[in-house]
Amino acid sequence: MTSFFTAAPSYCSRFGVAVLLVVLADFLFYGQPAAITVFLFALLVAAAVVAVHPAAFSDGRVWLKPAALLVALLPLAENVSALSVAIALAALVVFVLSLSGRLRHRIARIAGQIVLFWLAAPFRFANDFIRWRKTARRFGGRRIRLAAIAVWVMPLTLGAVFLALFGAANPVIDYWLSLIDLMKLLDLIQLARIAFWLFVLAGVWAFLRPRLPRFRLRTPRPNHPPADAQPAAVPDRHVVEDIVFGKAAILRALVVFNILFALQTGLDATYLWGGVALPDGLSYAAYAHRGAYPLIVTALLAAGFVLAALRPGSETSGDPVIRRLVYAWVAQNIMLVISSILRLDLYVGIYALTYWRIAAFVWMVLVAAGLVLIIARIALGKSNEWLLSANLLTLSAMLYACCFINFAATIANYNVDHSFEMTGQGIPLDAWYLRSLGPGAFAALDRFFDHQGKTPAAGAVRELEGLRASDEDWYRTVQQNWRAWSFRDWRLLRYLDSKGSLVLPQPPQPSLPGR
Repeated sequence: MTSFFTAAPSYCSRFGVAVLLVVLADFLFYGQPAAITVFLFALLVAAAVVAVHPAAFSDGRVWLKPAALLVALLPLAENVSALSVAIALAALVVFVLSLSGRLRHRIARIAGQIVLFWLAAPFRFANDFIRWRKTARRFGGRRIRLAAIAVWVMPLTLGAVFLALFGAANPVIDYWLSLIDLMKLLDLIQLARIAFWLFVLAGVWAFLRPRLPRFRLRTPRPNHPPADAQPAAVPDRHVVEDIVFGKAAILRALVVFNILFALQTGLDATYLWGGVALPDGLSYAAYAHRGAYPLIVTALLAAGFVLAALRPGSETSGDPVIRRLVYAWVAQNIMLVISSILRLDLYVGIYALTYWRIAAFVWMVLVAAGLVLIIARIALGKSNEWLLSANLLTLSAMLYACCFINFAATIANYNVDHSFEMTGQGIPLDAWYLRSLGPGAFAALDRFFDHQGKTPAAGAVRELEGLRASDEDWYRTVQQNWRAWSFRDWRLLRYLDSKGSLVLPQPPQPSLPGR
């Protein structure tokens, strides 16, 4: 009995907090724009987690964890995107696991914990509910709950009868009852809304009851051979592996790979860096586009080969000749990645900028950083787990920084500044694509329209300019809801207000009669 009654208050209090968070989520999100409300709700979830873990205050450095969480949630205040939401969710998982004492100390293991947490999160509430009912039934709690419900049947029934009688006898009460629109209340009960409640309940419950799934490995039974049995002859598989993937094979492979990569690096140095004319029929755009992505795949394959060939503690990892060849090869791979970035830059300079090309730039920088970390791992004698942790830390820092970059404005400004209409070179501006980028492209489109208004081709963009005005009206309407506020939108509204104050003429002063 003791275990049930000590566990029940914990479940009940957490369930009450979860229901309160569901109510707040309905007020903040359902049928509403999502912006600063996501940041506020994340803070509310963090506060609820702290409230249900009072033992966490015993740590003298307890305030470091909320401070770190606040830093991780700042991208939500800047702008709500899939990336900022993903970073916030990962930070909340780390926060709740640290408060509950379940967080590990290495970055690679923490990443695994985050993945396990979200794999188990959708089923956490259902699992805890089933366990709670089984525990209550085992200790006789079912009869207690049924009695607690039954004791309210008679008071509520008679109370409803008395209220109806009072309404018939008292016109004031009858007026109050007439204000209750039962059909309108029933309209609030929608399947989509109930699904939203359940979704939020399952999500916040995973934070209030942070648990990770446990995997039990079945240990195989030892199979003892007879005493007189002789061990079977081992095939020559290890001999084949030593020949094909041994020290001599890896040494020869590194020599061949260095020669091939030196050839590719030399061609890039000639055509890309040296400015030598390409063969007839081949443009710089085609040369850049054909080589940008395959070279990244080449670098990734090279990284995998290095990790497999120079495993910590292996015979090849201690050979000085192999280590020098690996250093030279990885350095050439870094040069290939830099050449890929230059190729992509040349291609973008001709065919404009898009989201996918920005993502390619970011990916190439990450690949280059990973190659540098591989050299650091070999030189410092670190483990593959250290390499994985370092790459995860680099990836996290890069994604966190990307949350504060307005890529829509970056793309729009670049494409306008390098368009044929603005510079007389390159390709014509795809203004319809810029409009699809959303409000972030308003400033760049305004500069484009102002420039086109001074040229004879101004009539060709009047239709798009009219759509730009309607887009701004829609945007201002959405921003009237405080839930849609963010720092990025606040800055954009300041720009729109300042532009409007500059272009709108002052209304004429009415003249007084007799003057």
